[in-house]
Amino acid sequence: MRVSTSQIYSIANIGMRDAQVSLDKTNQQISSGKRVLSPADDPVAATSILALNQELSRTTQYSKNINIADNNLTLEDTTLQSVLNLVQRLKELAVSAGNTAVLTKSDYQAISAEVDSRLQELVNLQNTRNSSGQYIFAGYQSQTQPFVNQGGGNYTYQGDEGQMRVQASTTVTVAVSDSGQRVFENIPSSNNTFTTSAATSNKSSPAAIISVGEVFDQETFDKFYPSNMQVTFNAVSSVTPAAANYTVTDRSTGKILVANQLYVSGGDIEVMGAKFSITGNPYPGTVATPATLSLGAFSAQDFSADNGKIKITVGNVTETLDLDQNITSIADLVTQLGGDSVYPNANPISSSPSANANYAKLQHLGITLSPTGVFTSANGLNINIQNDSPTITSVAAVNLVTGFATGKAASTDGVVAQAGDKFFLESTDKQSLLSSVSRFSEAMKNVLNNPDSKADLAKIIGKTLTNFENAITNITTVQGDVGARQNMLESSTNLNADISITTQTVLSQLQDLDYAEASTRLQMQTMVLSAAQQSFIRVSELSLFKYM
Repeated sequence: MRVSTSQIYSIANIGMRDAQVSLDKTNQQISSGKRVLSPADDPVAATSILALNQELSRTTQYSKNINIADNNLTLEDTTLQSVLNLVQRLKELAVSAGNTAVLTKSDYQAISAEVDSRLQELVNLQNTRNSSGQYIFAGYQSQTQPFVNQGGGNYTYQGDEGQMRVQASTTVTVAVSDSGQRVFENIPSSNNTFTTSAATSNKSSPAAIISVGEVFDQETFDKFYPSNMQVTFNAVSSVTPAAANYTVTDRSTGKILVANQLYVSGGDIEVMGAKFSITGNPYPGTVATPATLSLGAFSAQDFSADNGKIKITVGNVTETLDLDQNITSIADLVTQLGGDSVYPNANPISSSPSANANYAKLQHLGITLSPTGVFTSANGLNINIQNDSPTITSVAAVNLVTGFATGKAASTDGVVAQAGDKFFLESTDKQSLLSSVSRFSEAMKNVLNNPDSKADLAKIIGKTLTNFENAITNITTVQGDVGARQNMLESSTNLNADISITTQTVLSQLQDLDYAEASTRLQMQTMVLSAAQQSFIRVSELSLFKYM
């Protein structure tokens, strides 16, 4: 067979290249310590290696999560312990304050001063932030300050009831926070009590403030419980002489508990055993301007044969009045439409079924029709009247009301009343820790040097001690939960460590290089490359010219 010079070079080039590639790959394996450098080296092993590396990445992330969770729980535990220490000190002050036979008003002022200082310290603890600047007791609203002073010793919780959670292992998630609602708000109260708040729609500026209040007559309040109250400020013209005044109603039924009471800023308001105060100048609201619409020029008309209908709308309520009698006078018309100041009256037309029905419809609309023919909507909602019968438009007496010749008429003088500022009392069998401290402090500030006042204070102190005990029990329970979660994190840490070791062992078996085998292979591949190079040199020197 004839072999050309180019074939000799090509074959030699391919052989040396393959030998060099094998040698380079072995060198890469030895330098990296890995047997599988690409999926092509071992497709089955490569798939397993990818899955094992992902498992190691997850385990590493779980370890980071556990560190963050443990730091958060440690911070929470430390904070709760500080709160418990504060409550213990407040209990000591409450026990001291219970010596009403010896202590004077000035003594109580001094104790309340320390209580106020401890109260502010407590607020700061309940608004604790972690290293990331997040409030640890705000639930999911971690960027929102959870406890805000609304004035009057009243603190509101702005967070929610959510719990932050982290993944500690493949199957374990751990709560790393507790909401302030659970820890500091939902504490069983010694007795039925209430919370106070101002409506967000209030218009007074600066805003009027409602105090935290207290139950001064437990028996009366227990009868009212669990109903809630609403304090609404009325127009100053609601009383004579004109002055700021308010009405208290049952929120669920609208029943008036007290009406048009004169308001004194900071003065005690006592309703159904509850006592509180409002400070400032609440917006008083305005009274309604009645809407009026008069009947037009009158003409006699007999509707007994061909009935007429008038549609009246007030607000969102519509009624249709029927005319089915012989109308001979304005008095007949007023009575037929269900009007007159004394209804039903002696007029024979009052026996008409439609007249009685029309009267009921006017009552439903909240309007009246005077003997002189004037519709009035006392609540200020404007009156709209529309012809709803061809009969009326075909008779001479079409102008039943002013402008009705066009088929419709409406009042324009009505102005609806605007309610003033509103404040709410919500009954509850829970009492927040801050409310307990605030009420304790306020009671001592208001005590007088007389037996009755001190007796009232003694009752409040008794309730306060019970509420402090309930708060300690609740916080201790949460603290126990925190410890249990930290134990769970420790177990997860150990589990993740075992998983990591096992995964790394399997991974090593799949991808780590056998250095003894690789060294032997390297020597062989080096020899093959060297032989190929030497052979090429010998072959490339062959030529017929040397034998001529």
